[in-house]
Amino acid sequence: MKINTYVEDLKKKSEAELEQELVAAKKELFNLRFQNATNQLSNTSRIKDVRRNIARIQTVITEKKNA
Repeated sequence: MKINTYVEDLKKKSEAELEQELVAAKKELFNLRFQNATNQLSNTSRIKDVRRNIARIQTVITEKKNA
């Protein structure tokens, strides 16, 4: 249920806002990977969640461009 509301929120945003959110998610993924490499990351499943959120954002961007 939480994922559906996240996707609906993404669909309401403009393409510029989606691009900003995509950049922020990629930065977060980089930081998580860096923490994981230095053994500072306690919750490794967060990497998987962020990767999926990036894919969701990219999917919504593609849908808006094709519409």
